[in-house]
Amino acid sequence: MNILVCDDDKAIVDAIGIYLENEGYQIFKASNGVEAIEITQENEIHLVLMDIMMPKMDGIRATMKIREDHNIPLIMLSAKSEDYDKILGLNIGADDYITKPFNPLELIARVKSQLRRYTTLGSLEMKTNVYQTGGLVIDDERKVITVDGEEIHLTPVQYKILKLLIANPGKVFSIEEIYEKVWNEPAYNPENTVSVHIRKIREKIEINPKEPKYLKVVWGVGYKIEKI
Repeated sequence: MNILVCDDDKAIVDAIGIYLENEGYQIFKASNGVEAIEITQENEIHLVLMDIMMPKMDGIRATMKIREDHNIPLIMLSAKSEDYDKILGLNIGADDYITKPFNPLELIARVKSQLRRYTTLGSLEMKTNVYQTGGLVIDDERKVITVDGEEIHLTPVQYKILKLLIANPGKVFSIEEIYEKVWNEPAYNPENTVSVHIRKIREKIEINPKEPKYLKVVWGVGYKIEKI
């Protein structure tokens, strides 16, 4: 699980990082709301610990921005004097808050509680947005494709074809089915159009396109993504 810790006090960030790393979590660090937003956009974050008072962008505005695109758990870090902001934070999308200075055991308990709720109640939504077979992964929420951890880039049509296939691993789609589902129109001599896109996809996702690991042809039938 990846946790983002955002606070302009580096000592607090480092201390929280140590506590959570000892529990086996991967930690990302930010010192203001702008950095926090960038990290959530560029990485798969499962929970955010967000300070309220910070330079450049405070935790309230950062939370509102993150909530536009992500439904991940978010815990506010607040000082005792920030009760109004704490309530405001809960009203605009924070899931919980913890008051500084805090007990490390309480922090860990709250983190685990939110992650447990997220993975048990929200896992269905999360899983439908991420498709994986072997080292090939599509994060459909972020529109990011990686192969063995390395990001690759496809055209919109290539992306739709790959998503169709990887969302149904092992299922063979005919050329006509692929065309109709991706282009949303009746197929009329679609062989050349689809095969060109398949070739381009293979060039980007396969180590050896001539001996594909993922995108396989079933001769006389169509194409499939191998279930690995």
